[in-house]
Amino acid sequence: MDKLPSHYTAQYRQQAPPKRPKAFKALLAAILLAIGPLAYLSAVTIDFGSRPPAQTLPINAAEIVNKCRALHLLPGHALQLPRTNLVRPIRTRDEAGPREERDHMDWSRRRTRGRDVDNTLLKKYSDLTVIDAQGAWVTPGIVDMHSHLGVDSAPELSGSDDTNSVKGITQPWLRSLDGLNTHDEAYRLSVSGGVTTSNVLPGSADAIGGQAFTIKLRPTKERSTSSLLLEPPFSVNGTDYHLSDRPRWRQMKHACGENPMRVFSGTRMDTQWAFRQAYNTARQLKERQDQYCSNALAGKWNNLGDFPEDLQWEALVDVLRGRVKVHNHCYEAVDLDNMVRLTNEFKFSIAAFHHAHETYLVPDLIKQAYGTTPGIALFATNARYKREAYRGSEFAPRILSDNGLKVAMKSDHPVLNSRFLLNEAQQAHHYGLNETLALASVTTTPATLLGYDHRIGFLKPGYDADVVIWDSHPLQIAATPKQVFIDGIPQLEKPFYSDKPAYFQKAPETPNYDSEVKAALEYEGLPPLEPVKATGDVIVFHNVSSLYIRVGDGIKEVFDVGTSDASSQTVVVKDGEIQCTSADRGSCLSTMSGSSVQRIDLEGGSISPALVSFGSLLGIHEIDQEPSTNDGQVINLFRTENPSILGEGTLIHAADGLEFATRDALLSYRGGATVGITAPESYSFISGLSAAFSTGAPHKLARGAVLQDITALHISIESSGPSISTQIAALRNLLFDHGEGELKRVFRQVVKGELPLVIQVQSADVIASIVQLKAEVERHSNTPLKVTLVGANEAHLLAKEIGEAGIGVILAPRPFPGSWKSRRILPGPPLTENNAASVLLSHNVTVALGIVEQWQSRNLRFDVGWTAIEAHGRISKTQAITLATSNVEKLLGLKTPNTDLVAVKRTSLYDFTGKVVGVISPREGGVNFIL
Repeated sequence: MDKLPSHYTAQYRQQAPPKRPKAFKALLAAILLAIGPLAYLSAVTIDFGSRPPAQTLPINAAEIVNKCRALHLLPGHALQLPRTNLVRPIRTRDEAGPREERDHMDWSRRRTRGRDVDNTLLKKYSDLTVIDAQGAWVTPGIVDMHSHLGVDSAPELSGSDDTNSVKGITQPWLRSLDGLNTHDEAYRLSVSGGVTTSNVLPGSADAIGGQAFTIKLRPTKERSTSSLLLEPPFSVNGTDYHLSDRPRWRQMKHACGENPMRVFSGTRMDTQWAFRQAYNTARQLKERQDQYCSNALAGKWNNLGDFPEDLQWEALVDVLRGRVKVHNHCYEAVDLDNMVRLTNEFKFSIAAFHHAHETYLVPDLIKQAYGTTPGIALFATNARYKREAYRGSEFAPRILSDNGLKVAMKSDHPVLNSRFLLNEAQQAHHYGLNETLALASVTTTPATLLGYDHRIGFLKPGYDADVVIWDSHPLQIAATPKQVFIDGIPQLEKPFYSDKPAYFQKAPETPNYDSEVKAALEYEGLPPLEPVKATGDVIVFHNVSSLYIRVGDGIKEVFDVGTSDASSQTVVVKDGEIQCTSADRGSCLSTMSGSSVQRIDLEGGSISPALVSFGSLLGIHEIDQEPSTNDGQVINLFRTENPSILGEGTLIHAADGLEFATRDALLSYRGGATVGITAPESYSFISGLSAAFSTGAPHKLARGAVLQDITALHISIESSGPSISTQIAALRNLLFDHGEGELKRVFRQVVKGELPLVIQVQSADVIASIVQLKAEVERHSNTPLKVTLVGANEAHLLAKEIGEAGIGVILAPRPFPGSWKSRRILPGPPLTENNAASVLLSHNVTVALGIVEQWQSRNLRFDVGWTAIEAHGRISKTQAITLATSNVEKLLGLKTPNTDLVAVKRTSLYDFTGKVVGVISPREGGVNFIL
């Protein structure tokens, strides 16, 4: 940390634990001399004169005095602690391994590529392995300060769910350590993303959910939970220690707002009272302890009794003593204000507010918290999933940093796969967070906020050798570890990575979002997002470095400076159609005399096809956890008979429930995904009929708002509900004409090959049954079925068979083994040479990219770039574009293609330097600007 917390006394700032006064030493000596000859007695009576009453000195008086003096010791900084105090007391994790890196970089001091280590420094090591990083970028290991790794395990199984206890709203006595699963399959995935340390928190169901523990992700020979701990508190397992030693930092989880309200059926008033009641209990216990020690240290031994202790509340007492880093899940201004007041009422500090979606609106409030100013642990763009996250802004990291607050990015794993925590820092940088601070947000800042900046988060002599060597600048899209060291030990047995060009070896330039930042604050997190129609009849885009357009089912490169000798050109647009480019002979501008002309400088940017978003509830959900803002779920036909009013075999049409101008839809439009395809919300066998719509349309009756009322029929074959075999049997019956009403009519269209059948599925075993069933139906009908698999984590295992069956696949770009039937993923570099997309494409499978949640739609552009980069050049640029354009349309039955084009400043749509500035829309007959 930069400096010790403000509540540390000057005494603790300057030196190690204070030396005992001479009078105290003399007293102890006298006690020991007196106890020796009277050891057969249980106590000694001392009379110091006639005036003071005689005091009965307990035999453990020295222990009591020592314990009482230790109550005032605070966790110390590295410079104040002997190195022996930093060694794990329970068991050592130290094993032989390389300790120094050649061409390393100290992020705390410089932003250069690195420097060679002085050979004189190396000579002092007798057993040394030198690794030549060959000019690569090197950082400290990534630190995830908000994770549920090991307690919310992958795959999700009821026997390993230890995230939350609902036995009470305040439970500071619970410990995540006691539920830490050493067999979570996400450990190795997180390491492969450069994560070396995780702070494992209890969940946020309770106001006080319990104690968190910080772990290293390196497997140990013991294979035990305790052996993973970074710096366990001395009290863990009753480890012996000297009372004069400074304690180690402890960690604790608090949560306010909607989660405790929902779980305990209360209000914010109830939650805040629960906090106050708990802290008052702890304060009363602390006051009894302090009074006890005041008497003991004053020599008032009579009737002293036992030291006041309560195992349930001792951790919260330690919070009041300044020994615990409190991590507070807290979103809104009202809750943040409540917690700030609580800290000042009970005199304790909060290490960080987590999630904290409205902190950027109230930075001065955060600074009013007691003691050390809390840091802020954020998502980059994950927001609007519940009311308290509705005003979340992608510009929050920049705004908070500009206000002098420490910003850390976190995963909340498995909410976000912590393997890609670096991607949160990359996005934060894209939206304006300083390059150094963006890198610090996943390394030095979380290490400091956790109190471990004396060991991790930096590349300095004496620190833990947690080091990541990257194949490109860490803030570049798809940056991949070439090797990850934890405690100096390499973690990747055979890493795969690409040799990336020079462009990737520097940080991406940050687009100018100054006006958007100003609007986010002016409108309190809800700035206008609607596109603005161009005022000119003719729009001229200058300095265009590449132009790609739609031609039938494919993508055509018109020109690209990066792949040819072409130079930047001018593109002329009228009525939403490209009229010509400067490469064309003559000047088409001369034929447009009398037209008003608007000119846009793309500064070397690009024009390329707009994307199509699919896989989430975009367009039928506004706030996931607020039912009144959503279309709602369809009826589960396996559990409930259709109400008579629906008739027999009725299917639900997503087009009937479309909601326009939702914030996620408009953000999707601003991110270049101008069309969404969405099926009705369902968690059962049959979902219904999807629809295609414009993400930028103001309402359903606007021009071009609905592209197609019905695109495909959607079903799901998952392990929830009836058995898999029951669901396959039901699908077989429907495909062989055993349905009723509309259901029967639509399945006939499927059998005739007129309508795609889209199946949500993960397991390779279930996919195999679908392949067989498709062949069975086709033998009967003599017509190829159009079948698309969605999700399909395990599709790569059957790539050859899927290709031969003519089945398409829509993948989530970053697979995660979240369930048992989706656990056999192909993770991609650095763990495997290929990702699922490249394997499927190599077997002639039509592949598209999808998303899972609405907020991800704005990032689809980056997913395309990421997937292409991971394919090691086996996916061309035109092929990459099809992954989120024509392939999506083909697999989902969109007959009217999305002909929109996206204008991007400075670079392409698919990396972090580009900023979308306009949409060229033939469908709407004009150009919409993104302001």
